[in-house]
Amino acid sequence: QWRDMALVSSEQARGAVQARLRAGNPPMAAQFNPSREFVQLAREGRLAPLDGLAAEGRWAHVLPAVLLDAVRVDGHVYAAPLSVHMPVWLWSSKAALAKAGVKAEPRTMDELFAALDKLQAAGLIALAHGGQPWQDLNLFTAVLANQGGRELYLAVLRDRDPAALQGAPLREVLTSYKRLRRYVDPASPGRSWNDTTALLISGRAGLQFMGDWVKGEFTAAGQQPGRDYGCAPGLHARAPYVVGGDVLVFPRGDGSAQAAQQLLARVAIAPATQLAFSARKGSVPVRTDLDTRSLDSCAQLGAAALRDATRLVGNTEMLLPQAQLTALEQAVSDFWQRDIPVATAQQRIAQVLHNTDNRRLP
Repeated sequence: QWRDMALVSSEQARGAVQARLRAGNPPMAAQFNPSREFVQLAREGRLAPLDGLAAEGRWAHVLPAVLLDAVRVDGHVYAAPLSVHMPVWLWSSKAALAKAGVKAEPRTMDELFAALDKLQAAGLIALAHGGQPWQDLNLFTAVLANQGGRELYLAVLRDRDPAALQGAPLREVLTSYKRLRRYVDPASPGRSWNDTTALLISGRAGLQFMGDWVKGEFTAAGQQPGRDYGCAPGLHARAPYVVGGDVLVFPRGDGSAQAAQQLLARVAIAPATQLAFSARKGSVPVRTDLDTRSLDSCAQLGAAALRDATRLVGNTEMLLPQAQLTALEQAVSDFWQRDIPVATAQQRIAQVLHNTDNRRLP
């Protein structure tokens, strides 16, 4: 029997799961995210390990290492990956690009700014952006990944390396990030991501950096990738592919639910489930051993990127403790929204990332 516990947001859902765990009333299963909160719950002994299932399903061979590492704590697997979401795809409106005379989606930072200039000159919203703090951080992550590259991305967010935090490359990323501000429309502050995507769907805006969940908006509007909109998992073929997504966790109980928990985990990660689920949700399958030709062209691009281990990096939630992530989000959003010098913003980001626990995830 399936009994839903409906909640409004992912933050509320995680809070409810943790509250129920600590109150001794755990759910049999819960959707979660690979995060430092997840690691803490595993280390507290509140989650059932899935080592046997992982060995049986050869997860070490069919899951990308960055994802397997995210669900493995101190050598034990504590979650079943359900979907991969990449939060910083570049989306484009074919109609808007055509109206502005942009012949192809940009593939470098220089091409990006050139396209934005043309879109703005054509009277369109060049960059569709919802000015909420999490979206401001998401856009910064896109610039850090595409301009800074994998090495700088990891040095800043995973290693919190003082030299990288104080260096010229990060300063250049921040300069480009703030330069994007001139291309958004006056209604940007506080706008939701889906209302922002609607600007592309209507042809009023040209480009948007956002996760692959926006495909649901395009699909609901009857639009198709390649015909009505473009998608790119990074500006260029070597851009880092930022891995996030959803997992299922199974709280420890009295053992009576173990068979049901194992069944749900096994079904969730099965090849047929992964393909069917990804086709409906707009995500990318967690497995790298699937024939993804039945999925849309955007998902196929994402699946191909997921098979390239040299491109993969964890998202901010995997790499940073929640308090530090919240502080970084605020620092980046303040820089985006207010008239703050680049040097001042860099110093604040360096303080946020350097002054908290500097240890890597295992």
